[in-house]
Amino acid sequence: MDGVTAGVRAVARIRARADGRGGTCLPVLEGDGPLAPRRTRGSGGEAHVMLVGAMSGPLGGDHLTVRADVEPGARLRVGSAAATIALPGRHPGGARYDVRITVAAGGELRWSPEQLICAAGSDLSVTTQVDLASGARLVLREEQVLGRAAEQPGRLVSRLTVRIAGRTVLDQELGCGPGAPGGWDGPAVLGGRRAVGQLVVARPEFEEKPVVAGPLGEDAAVLPLAGPAVLVTAVASDALRLRRLLDEAPDTFTSTSD
Repeated sequence: MDGVTAGVRAVARIRARADGRGGTCLPVLEGDGPLAPRRTRGSGGEAHVMLVGAMSGPLGGDHLTVRADVEPGARLRVGSAAATIALPGRHPGGARYDVRITVAAGGELRWSPEQLICAAGSDLSVTTQVDLASGARLVLREEQVLGRAAEQPGRLVSRLTVRIAGRTVLDQELGCGPGAPGGWDGPAVLGGRRAVGQLVVARPEFEEKPVVAGPLGEDAAVLPLAGPAVLVTAVASDALRLRRLLDEAPDTFTSTSD
C-alpha cells in the first residue's frame, strides 16, 4: 500500500532486560499518539506490558509501529487492553500497522494482543517481523476479524515473517476483503469465515523433538517450520471460536518421538 499519506505517525518501544535478580526490568517503555504501553503486575520473573489505545486507530493514512526487544535471559509478555479497530479515515490511502520483534538467546516473549478488527471501509496493511536468536523462546498469537457484527469487511493485507538465527522459517501473506485477489473467501482460504489467526511457537526443545504436522478438526492445522518452531493456522466464524482454537492448539502438539 504505497498510497499512505498524511495521518498519524506513532511508535511504541518496549525493551526487556534481565535484572540480575531473577526478574525482568523494562529500561525502555514509551509510546506516542494512539500507542500507550503500560507496565502491569508481572508473575515470577516475567514482565507484563499492556498496549492501551489512547485514541481511535489505525485510521486511513495512519502509520503505527510497535517495537519489542527482549534481551538475553529476559521474559516478557505483551497484551492489549482491548481489540484494535481499523477504521476509514479523513486522509486518502490505507493505514499501516507494523510490529518489529527481536528476542535474544535465552530470552522469552509471549505476544498475545486482542483481535484486530477491520471495519467496513477500512484499508489496512499489517506486517509482523520476528527475529529470534538461537535458543530464544516465542509464543506469538495474531487474530484478525473481518468486519464487526453484521458488517461488511474492510480490506486487510497481513504479512508475517519469522527468522531464527538469521534464517527465514516463515514468510506468508494473506489478502482479504474488497480488492483482494479472487478466491480469498472461497473454500481454499477462509471458506466464508470472518476470523483468521496464526499462532507461532518457538522452543529450543523442538530441535530434538519436532512437532508432527496435522489437522486440528476442520478449521485449524499444525505445520512444523524449518527450525525449532511450529505454526498453527485457524479460521472461524467469530472471534470467540478463533481464540478457543488457538488457545487449545499447544495442548495437541505431539513430537516425532512420541
